[in-house]
Amino acid sequence: MITDPWFYVAAVPGILLAGMAKGGFGGALGMLAVPLMALVIPPVQAAAIMLPILIVMDLVGLIAWRGTFDRRAVAIVLPAALVGVAVGWATAAWVTEAHVRLIVGIVVVLFTLNHWYGGAAGREPRSHNRLKGWFWGVVSGFTSFVSHAGGPPFQMYMLPLRLDPKLFAGTAILVFSVVNAVKVVPYFFLGQFSTENLWTSAALLPLAPLATLAGVVLVRRIRPEMFYGITYMVLFAIGLKLIGDGLRVLV
Repeated sequence: MITDPWFYVAAVPGILLAGMAKGGFGGALGMLAVPLMALVIPPVQAAAIMLPILIVMDLVGLIAWRGTFDRRAVAIVLPAALVGVAVGWATAAWVTEAHVRLIVGIVVVLFTLNHWYGGAAGREPRSHNRLKGWFWGVVSGFTSFVSHAGGPPFQMYMLPLRLDPKLFAGTAILVFSVVNAVKVVPYFFLGQFSTENLWTSAALLPLAPLATLAGVVLVRRIRPEMFYGITYMVLFAIGLKLIGDGLRVLV
């Protein structure tokens, strides 16, 4: 188990944010957990430690939001996301995390700027589009495999639909519950579940259900306008963070 106290200073806030996001509040907020941990340990090790914790959060979220999801969205996005996981596994030896973070960050920032300044904020909710759903689903699965960063691409497709926050949260938890469960197999074969990583995951695990339930409570009490306003602001901040992380490594 990791004994460096600075690791836990970074990890605990990250896990609390991830749990609240899994509960449905803040959407992609949870993807900050790995970057926070990566301030102290290698990003690959941080991702391996987070996966068992994410799966426990998924289970809590599935119970809280059982039966609450958009069937059309799941039917479009989930198969595509699984394809993305397969692509991530197949290209694991060649694709760097820095490139993925930079690309996703740029797309996310442009998306949120268009929402705020391009007239998207006042538009009517969009209907499902299979082609767009498949594209963002594949990207979401791929980035989720590389660094648990599947949230922003998923939201790129889902946010314009402007679903009820509860429906949005239930759809997200169902999709990523399946994606994270499937990721266990390639992570195992890539040797990421060391004894040290698993014991560290176990030490942090008690935080998972508490943080997830806090997110569930917030979503059930917040107005849709506030929910989407917060989500877009968080998404923009995460996009800037991803760009910074990518450039710091590549430049």
